[in-house]
Amino acid sequence: MKKIAIIILVFSIALCQKPRARDLGVQFEGVPGKFNAITDVKGVEVGHSTIISGSGKNIIGKGPVRTGVTAIFPRGKKFNPVYANWYSLNGNGEMTGTTWITESGFLETPIMITNTNSVGVVRDAVLKWFVDTNWYGNDDWWYTYPVVGETYDGFLNDIYGFHVQEQHVYEAINNASPGPVTEGNVGGGTGMLTLGFKGGIGTASRRVKINNKTYTIGALVQSNFGSKRNLTISGVPVGKELKDTLNVVFNAPPSNKRQEGDGSIIVIVATDAPLLPHQLKRITHRISIGIGVVGGRGSNGSGDIFLAFSTANPRAFDRKNERSIKSFPNDKITPLFEATVQTVEESIINAMIAAETMEGINNNKAYALPHDTLIEVLKKYNRLK
Repeated sequence: MKKIAIIILVFSIALCQKPRARDLGVQFEGVPGKFNAITDVKGVEVGHSTIISGSGKNIIGKGPVRTGVTAIFPRGKKFNPVYANWYSLNGNGEMTGTTWITESGFLETPIMITNTNSVGVVRDAVLKWFVDTNWYGNDDWWYTYPVVGETYDGFLNDIYGFHVQEQHVYEAINNASPGPVTEGNVGGGTGMLTLGFKGGIGTASRRVKINNKTYTIGALVQSNFGSKRNLTISGVPVGKELKDTLNVVFNAPPSNKRQEGDGSIIVIVATDAPLLPHQLKRITHRISIGIGVVGGRGSNGSGDIFLAFSTANPRAFDRKNERSIKSFPNDKITPLFEATVQTVEESIINAMIAAETMEGINNNKAYALPHDTLIEVLKKYNRLK
């Protein structure tokens, strides 16, 4: 009976989980971690707050609402800064707090991701959360710069209704945990589009062995970019094969000036390899390659902003004392570059596979990437496991 109960439990869990790219037989290079998620890097926690309500015509302030907030904590919910750096492939977007990361070399706060018009309220709510939870302990800090990134969800969401509130930021923070990460139409990715189909949150990880030691690198994306014609999966021109299939339907106002390829992507990369800030900058540069592999081109109307951090050297941050740290040799870093490209590629595809068809404001509709059709296309090119 016990064995039957376990089988039923596993089956029930499987039914609750959204499919991922590997579940469909999509092929990727590299060896993933236990959860194939950014949370495979020990200490990293992720949480979402998803806001969905209403349907039909957009009434500013009332909806429909298709948005949310995602929170990422590098070392759990405690103040313990990590080495970090950032990079922008194309700067038509926003990520607050990045100038101090460049200047200091440290990420001192959680990373929040939301929609374009909610950056301010999310930033302010995080500041209040710092006060409520005594984030800095008994240290008297007179400045703090929360990191908040964004992508635009105004084709499905009443973005000028400002529906993200302090309570949603707290919810995302409180929901942050290690383990599997929910993907697709969740959190900050709720109303996002990718390469002509529904997009959102996606994640993946890789285990890399260097000098007989195994390191983990993971990525999380809020994916909202690209043209359908460029969509590429496992080297297959899927977008061209599906060019006449389930096009995104927009009933945007006449003033809308969206051009093909416009949109944005926020990418967060974490690793437990002991990388210094200048090396993490090099990691962020390779994120662009992973986006390019699936069809991103960094268009003029896209905000492609990336951040990478290392959870190694847990006692590196000290305001008063000298510290000894470990650093990774540059001559050994290439496998981590390759793993970065792989995790970003798979994270984007995972976001699309998990995403579900969504109708938003004015009956605008973003269709999910059709799984059965995708499998047929990959079979046609002999690219399915």
